[in-house]
Amino acid sequence: MTVWDDLVGQEKVSELLDAAARDADALVTAAAADAPPPEASKMTHAWLFTGPPGAGRNQAARAFAAALQCVSPDRALGGTPGCGFCDGCHTTLVGTHADVSTVAAVGAEILVKDMRDTVRKSFTAPANGRWQVILVEDAERLNEKSANAVLKAVEEPAPRTVWLLCAPSIEDVLPTIRSRCRHLTLRTPPVDAVADMLVRREGIEPDVAAAVARATQGHVDRARRLATDPAARERRASVLKLPLRLDEVGHCLKAAQQLVDAAAEDAKQLAEEMDGKETEELKAALGAAQGGRLPRGTAGVMKDLEDMQKRRRTRTQRDSLDVALGDLTGFYRDVLALQFGSRVAMANTDAEEAMERVAQASSPESTLRRIEAVAACREALDRNVAPLLAVEAMTMALRAG
Repeated sequence: MTVWDDLVGQEKVSELLDAAARDADALVTAAAADAPPPEASKMTHAWLFTGPPGAGRNQAARAFAAALQCVSPDRALGGTPGCGFCDGCHTTLVGTHADVSTVAAVGAEILVKDMRDTVRKSFTAPANGRWQVILVEDAERLNEKSANAVLKAVEEPAPRTVWLLCAPSIEDVLPTIRSRCRHLTLRTPPVDAVADMLVRREGIEPDVAAAVARATQGHVDRARRLATDPAARERRASVLKLPLRLDEVGHCLKAAQQLVDAAAEDAKQLAEEMDGKETEELKAALGAAQGGRLPRGTAGVMKDLEDMQKRRRTRTQRDSLDVALGDLTGFYRDVLALQFGSRVAMANTDAEEAMERVAQASSPESTLRRIEAVAACREALDRNVAPLLAVEAMTMALRAG
């Protein structure tokens, strides 16, 4: 299994990255032999991966990073970089490679303090890998200062440093940064390809795989979670019942509260899994004995970790809410299809009875207004409106139709 197997439905992108990894290999070999670099190389120092949510931008970037760090002995015999099994590939894919730095937004933005050490590291030679790779998973969340820090590093990179930036669209990145990057666009994977991946890689039953792939409309990560997490399926089923519970104002407010509480609980569960481990690892690194007190002068470091974890919980809650709002959008889109007499590519076949009831009780115009209300709620959350206020406004608008 090569690293490119993680890219679902992205054959053209895989081919381009594979060719670039081969040329990168040739560059390293030429440098080691003090020979001139090969001409017309497909390798460059900065890449920008764009595509819709679920297309696999981060997976593509990490697979490319693994191919760049691949140390498989088969490469000397003409094998493709990115075997997926060697130490270089494995540590890159699991996030422990010393020469692969990953930056992701903890809160609403990537702050300059989060980028400072990474930018400094980008100017150093690789410690034990073949390349120094900097992977920025949420490049659209770079604020002005952190974006300027990245720009300076991308303008004059070290000879063996590669920047991999991921964003939803090319417009989400500063023109001065994107003009220095090679751009790759990923597409939404076909539903059939996602279902096939779930069967082969996760051992999911074919009918379940097809259902969750269709429900998530090709979003790979969400399809995997729906297929493997019963709690996620229960939350989605509850969201799809929400349009039937908005007959009174009190019910609208109650439904909004339940939606926000479910997102908060989901964020809490994810935080509990990560926060405890991070806290214990930091305490051990600071020299605290098991269950003992921290050394003097380390309280500020622990406070920084707690602040970061708090920002991450807030973002996780908003991300969980956004997933629910996406499910609502899909529900009303299917309702609109029913109202126009079309049953092609229905995403929520498991909620067909509820969709029929809503379709019969409303008009296409009111369905469109409801879709706009959900979109307005998502936009309000992006502007940091209090989640409960934004969702209450949405449920009231859904009731009005």
